[in-house]
Amino acid sequence: MTLEIRPVVGRRDLNAFIKLPHRLYRNEVNWVAPLTLDLKRRLDRSHNPFFEHAEAEYFLARRQGRVVGRISAQIDRNFNEFQSNDWGMFGFFECEDDQEAAAALLGTAQAWLTERGRDRMVGPMDFTTNDECGVLIEGHERTPIILTPWSHLYYPRLIEGAGLDKAMDLLMWELYIGDREKVRPIIWRLASESQSKYGITCRPMRKSDLENEIGRFLEVYNAAWEKNWGFVPLTEAEIRQYAKELKPFLDENWAYIAEGRDGEVVGAALTVPDFNQALIHMKGRILPFGWIKFLRWRKKIDRIRVFALGVKPEYQHTGVAARFYEMHFEAAARTPQSGGEMGWILETNRSMNRGMEAMGGKIVRRYRLYGVDLPSTHPHPPPFPPAPAG
Repeated sequence: MTLEIRPVVGRRDLNAFIKLPHRLYRNEVNWVAPLTLDLKRRLDRSHNPFFEHAEAEYFLARRQGRVVGRISAQIDRNFNEFQSNDWGMFGFFECEDDQEAAAALLGTAQAWLTERGRDRMVGPMDFTTNDECGVLIEGHERTPIILTPWSHLYYPRLIEGAGLDKAMDLLMWELYIGDREKVRPIIWRLASESQSKYGITCRPMRKSDLENEIGRFLEVYNAAWEKNWGFVPLTEAEIRQYAKELKPFLDENWAYIAEGRDGEVVGAALTVPDFNQALIHMKGRILPFGWIKFLRWRKKIDRIRVFALGVKPEYQHTGVAARFYEMHFEAAARTPQSGGEMGWILETNRSMNRGMEAMGGKIVRRYRLYGVDLPSTHPHPPPFPPAPAG
């Protein structure tokens, strides 16, 4: 049957783009549907501050009118400037087990990026490495933890069959934090020295001052991760948006700020209870009864995700990270959550991966980002158009 790839135009196409995964994963017990309202906001060019410095196009693949796949192609000026490259990204990739459709979707994204002067395509990223990204390679037997994707076993075959190669693997470590005896003693020694030797105080984030606290966290985030492969700093507008989105999930037991003697923010850790354990029962819907299910199941959440834990480079010798690890053990003693997952962590980040091993962790999930070089057809990229409304 004839395959057709077209951009998303209008509300009907957008709804088809959003709803496709619900059909593709309808028989997968481990898939967690994103909240439809949240996804619509993220894709909305007039709402998401990502589009203040980026552009994107969304595409649908159809056979005889039936939607069989989707993809986005995006260019982030901030990423290109920060990383000094001309990469473009693809994201939101979902597809039936259909090699022709997958190749056509990825080829369409490549062509769109090539026309705009990009020399390499990397993904999937929804929209950057600050968002959900990667194809699940290992860990399909587990329900995904919050802010991580779950994808079909056949996706690597489809993507590699379209000519893309591995660019980077992202690791998720499982860590249960009830048994201090399994932790190497040096962790506790370093934790104690952070204040006694360096005068650094680690405290819980204050939910009553959330916007400022998230600003402090992201000050560290932008500094501590700046050398990471694929990283792009968040803007002030994106920081405000993240604060709004994270507020329902923030638990003061699990989020910390480290400050020096002069009050300078030197480190931050943001861990959130795994609300996927509640969201999986909502099927992506808040109404009419999704919120009731959420309130019922949130009381049963028993694991956490360490979303990010970082220290400014000039303070990474002071034991702040070790003190954050210790605070996680203290929180586990007073909350229903006794463990969870840490990451993602780049496979090339030896210090963080060694730290997880020292804490007694084990790798339980692996995500993969893919890349392909693009032909150079434009000596200079075309002018960057303003983001369309809607």
